[in-house]
Amino acid sequence: MVPRYSRPAMTAIWEAEARYRIWFEIEAHATEKLGELGVVPPSAAKALWAWWATNPAIDVAAIDDIEAVTKHDVIAFLTWVADQVGDEARFMHQGMTSSDVLDTTLAVQLARASDLLIEDIDALLDALRRRAEEYKYTPTIGRSHGIHAEPTTFGLKLAQAHAEFARARTRLVAARADVATCAISGAVGTFANIDPAVEEHVATKLGLAVEPVSTQVIPRDRHAMFFATLGVIAGSIERLATEVRHLQRTEVLEAEEYFSPGQKGSSAMPHKRNPVLTENLTGLARMVRSAVVPALENVALWHERDISHSSVERFIGPDATITLDFALGRLTGVIDKLLVYPDRMMKNLDRMGGLVHSQRVLLALTQAGVSREDAYKIVQRNAMKVWESDGALSLLDLLKADDDVTGRIAPDELESSFDLDYHFAQVDTIFARVFGEGGGAALANGPVPA
Repeated sequence: MVPRYSRPAMTAIWEAEARYRIWFEIEAHATEKLGELGVVPPSAAKALWAWWATNPAIDVAAIDDIEAVTKHDVIAFLTWVADQVGDEARFMHQGMTSSDVLDTTLAVQLARASDLLIEDIDALLDALRRRAEEYKYTPTIGRSHGIHAEPTTFGLKLAQAHAEFARARTRLVAARADVATCAISGAVGTFANIDPAVEEHVATKLGLAVEPVSTQVIPRDRHAMFFATLGVIAGSIERLATEVRHLQRTEVLEAEEYFSPGQKGSSAMPHKRNPVLTENLTGLARMVRSAVVPALENVALWHERDISHSSVERFIGPDATITLDFALGRLTGVIDKLLVYPDRMMKNLDRMGGLVHSQRVLLALTQAGVSREDAYKIVQRNAMKVWESDGALSLLDLLKADDDVTGRIAPDELESSFDLDYHFAQVDTIFARVFGEGGGAALANGPVPA
């Protein structure tokens, strides 16, 4: 965890004291149920909760000192609690194994982390929807292979991102449910020394589902899917960040990150306004994705349990969730304050002399009886002249002077093939698909189809 890329709420989930508090709750709830079942005296749980009610600070340093001797973190914790609570603490951990505590705690932490990440995605979705509606009909050039293709709108670009992160939210909700399971089943998961009712009780108290069958650990395919989901979300962050970076290039400059008063872009060149936030997001996305392969490799444990996964999860649990939380917050800020330049978009769209309308002319010729192959050749030979002139020539003017075109298409029909608004006739349909019927009301910031 790097403080520069961390936010307090997410970081708090992974702090040592927070972890130990979850450990205590697991042990106390389990002891409580064991008392109801008559396995231990009911007074044991009462003593634990009475001590807990005083809201004691967890002495992390003292537990660490004990662990330095025991070389076992759960035993160190139980020893420290026993020192605080007294004789009744000896009934803690009856029939349990360390993994019952560790795995259930990790489930709680990942569930809580998921809740924050879902809130982050919701905030991003709100920003994307607002900006998509704002630029619903703002014309811009669509690019394929980085080359001008056909017109689209900037609102559609943002609507696409909204749909992508809506899918991310759905996946994360599912991943949260998958990973939020409780195992209090004892050594090798047989419940030989502890009643399954204890597991059910602890799961209910902690808001978890019961693990249907554990070995001595919760199966790691659950965790693999969770971290894979985080990796996909990181991929979506990088995709949108990369789009902003491309749009901010000097030769494009259709949108750029907000540049605050007093901000400096370069130590050497005072004119620079660099896309530092989205470049940073690209790097953060790589770090989140770096957790995916280790999580997948954790699935294959030996027999009923080994601890080869343990050290890995102590890294990737905090690091992936803390980094993704920060990245989602940063991306939301980028979108919320994104500077958008419709005039520059129109200038770029017109940059290549109308080449972006070539398909409509191709289709008009085929409709007029010209074979597709011949129509393609006719349009392409004129288009290449425009291309080679670097947009100085006009495709429409060249086509008007081409007998193979004018002999098939009337002048008014040819000109209508260069109508920009034609490309936006289905914007409402797409917005309705993304935001629901009535979603994304048209705003007066660009040409609106009749």
